[in-house]
Amino acid sequence: MDAVARRPAASGSRLRWWTELPLLALVYAAYSAGRLVARGDAHTAAGHGQTILRWEELLRLDPERALNRLFTATPALGVPADFAYASLHYLVTPVVLVWLWNRRPAHYRALRTWLMTATLIGLVGFTLLPTAPPRLLETGSGFADTMAQFSSYGWWGEDASAPRGLGGMTNQFAAMPSLHVGWALWCGVVLWRHGRSRLTRALGVAYPLLIVLVVMGTANHYLLDALAGTAVMGLGLLLTRPALRLADGVRGRFRAGGRVAGADGRVAGAGVPVAAALTPVTSAENGLLAGAGIGSLVGAVRDLPAARTPGESANVSGGCQTSAGERFPRQPTRRGRPAAGAASAAAADDGAATAAR
Repeated sequence: MDAVARRPAASGSRLRWWTELPLLALVYAAYSAGRLVARGDAHTAAGHGQTILRWEELLRLDPERALNRLFTATPALGVPADFAYASLHYLVTPVVLVWLWNRRPAHYRALRTWLMTATLIGLVGFTLLPTAPPRLLETGSGFADTMAQFSSYGWWGEDASAPRGLGGMTNQFAAMPSLHVGWALWCGVVLWRHGRSRLTRALGVAYPLLIVLVVMGTANHYLLDALAGTAVMGLGLLLTRPALRLADGVRGRFRAGGRVAGADGRVAGAGVPVAAALTPVTSAENGLLAGAGIGSLVGAVRDLPAARTPGESANVSGGCQTSAGERFPRQPTRRGRPAAGAASAAAADDGAATAAR
């Protein structure tokens, strides 16, 4: 991960907030819109939830009921847990992103790409496997909706963490995988790996564990949802390096396509340094007529054709006119050729060019 994280620093690129914020907003909008599109029907989602619960019971990995009963019977636990579920997911993650931007800029791009990639993978999970959370299963399943029970304490209603009246804008069947757990794990890894104080590292360990307890105690996720969220983050981490390479390739193509004359000190399409093209030269240096001024060279540079397509022959005159008795200057074709040999070779070449025309 360190090698991946050092790519931006090595390339010398500097991310700008006015491009970074729209990118993050676009990914989050796609995530939210995808949750709405992939709602699924209630019967299918409830069936998936029951299947997950049966698998957990078979494996004896079903702590959800015990935690839910504890949170329901103890408001001192249930109410803070509801607040944590409804807010921390949307507050802690942006705070960690801003902290990375300011304190660890060399690692920001790779870690942000990891988070975005895993989020999009989670969206695929919501689409393919709509799952009802424990709180939406039938009454006999043994779960109570703590968000609904303690709704008078917060801004949410009976639709999980959505504010009252806005429950229709959320996907109630986006339980598998749990991105509450996935994002919390990302925050924990970042704080542990890049935090320098003991407190920061302790928070990096405690925060993901707290969210796992909260999502199960409030009956919003199964244990397997939490494990799936962890797996999604692992897959996102594996795909971070290819995603960075793809982004670099796309950026490079856009830059190459939009390059203009003078943008990087070269004439567009010709690969000729502008500084060299604008420097007056003498016949002793490369055979050009002595006294050629900057003005005439600027005109020649401006009239240079764009890059030729393969197979296209070069235009000798390039639209230029000569006066009587004047001929195009030529460079010696071989180093060390005597002056007489150079003159005869130039005359032969002139004759061949005239015949060709």
